[in-house]
Amino acid sequence: MLSVLGGYLFIFCARICDVSLATMRMLMVVRGQRLYAAFIGFFEVIIYIVALNKIFSNLNNPINLIVYAAGFATGNFVGSLIEEKLAVGTLTVQVITMKAPLELTEILREQGFGVTVIEGQGREGTRYILQIILQRKCINILRKKIDEWDPDAFWTIFDARYTKGGIFTRYPASVFHRKGK
Repeated sequence: MLSVLGGYLFIFCARICDVSLATMRMLMVVRGQRLYAAFIGFFEVIIYIVALNKIFSNLNNPINLIVYAAGFATGNFVGSLIEEKLAVGTLTVQVITMKAPLELTEILREQGFGVTVIEGQGREGTRYILQIILQRKCINILRKKIDEWDPDAFWTIFDARYTKGGIFTRYPASVFHRKGK
């Protein structure tokens, strides 16, 4: 009985691991990190084949299939959590605020953000678009600062696959670990 439960647990955990790795691998591919993707893929496929072997060795047990599917679903969830925590990549944020956009630009620059101001035409006239390119790990800091300035600001966030040059947020690592930031 214990070996049967251990087999179910093995299948479940193996699927969580291989699907989480698959999630990370795909994100690395999308972000142009081919070497990391290949490295992750190597371990992903080994775990996948071992789990699949456990399933094929006892196809007449429907619980194996249910545990396999549950591990797959859980692996998707866990993989997305891991990706969110790692915050790999670069983002472009565009902000439109009606509340003194040029003042906000200066405040963000003083706080280390690189901000480019673009003049645009909206339905009701000239608007300033603040464009900020930053590492994903800084996004929550920026969002908090924008929301404090203008909770009604319109903003969009895009993944930036490649960037060259420019000014990135210059926060020391300790900023990300202090409360209230």
